[in-house]
Amino acid sequence: MYRHNIDIRVRYSETDKMGYVYYGNYASYFEVARVESLRSIGLSYKSLEESGVMLPVREFKTRYFKPAYYDDLLTIETLITELPTAKLKFEFKTFNAKTELINRGWVELVFVDMKRNRPISAPDYFTAALLPFFKSE
Repeated sequence: MYRHNIDIRVRYSETDKMGYVYYGNYASYFEVARVESLRSIGLSYKSLEESGVMLPVREFKTRYFKPAYYDDLLTIETLITELPTAKLKFEFKTFNAKTELINRGWVELVFVDMKRNRPISAPDYFTAALLPFFKSE
């Protein structure tokens, strides 16, 4: 299993009239966490797209437990619990500064050949970068 953490500070513009982080902003937070988790092991969306492969989102779910507020420092834990095939699944857990779980999210992406606009298997180099995190399981 691959695990990565990133901290994100809530900006004022991301809150609603009640002072809570607007629920739709978690999709952006999760995207930042997803991109940076891959970057930390030498993978990038940019290089993937330059090689002719895109990763559109197939499914996105979030479950909320507690609100986050302006200026909160959130830690988003990103997990990849299985090696990618034609799909790549991420799980997210968002914690506040008190380490309370405030929400969980899941996203599934599909590897797509940009020229043919068809699903493909994960590129070998992509799977190889994740493989060391699954060897001991």
